[in-house]
Amino acid sequence: MDPFRGLGLPRIPGLSELVDVLQKQTEALAQLPRTIADLNAAVRELISATRVATETIASAQRTAERLEGLVEELEEPVRALRPGLERVGRVLDDPAIETVPNTLRTVADDLLPLVHGLRQATDRVGSVTGFLRRRVRPEDDDL
Repeated sequence: MDPFRGLGLPRIPGLSELVDVLQKQTEALAQLPRTIADLNAAVRELISATRVATETIASAQRTAERLEGLVEELEEPVRALRPGLERVGRVLDDPAIETVPNTLRTVADDLLPLVHGLRQATDRVGSVTGFLRRRVRPEDDDL
């Protein structure tokens, strides 16, 4: 578009392009303060994010150091458990272990009623002997 069209001035080759470039440059310069403000805001956010990342890294490093200390502290006792755990593993691998639940069930079914009956008998005997002791004492006092 020729800005001088309609003014009666002759068209100068390249002048329209120069005016367009100058106009675009002026518009870009007018937006420069806003662009710089946006850039400043982005830089501030980047600084804030960097600060948070630095704090996070420091916290992670402290946590890693604490975990390393715990691992060092627990490593020896855990290694000491290994032989016992291996023995327990061999015992648990024994086919006889599979019979333990049935054996316990049989013991519970057969022995617990017997033990219950023995307790009842013991209670009855205890109450009879207690009764007899009470009856015998008054007679002993008369002697």
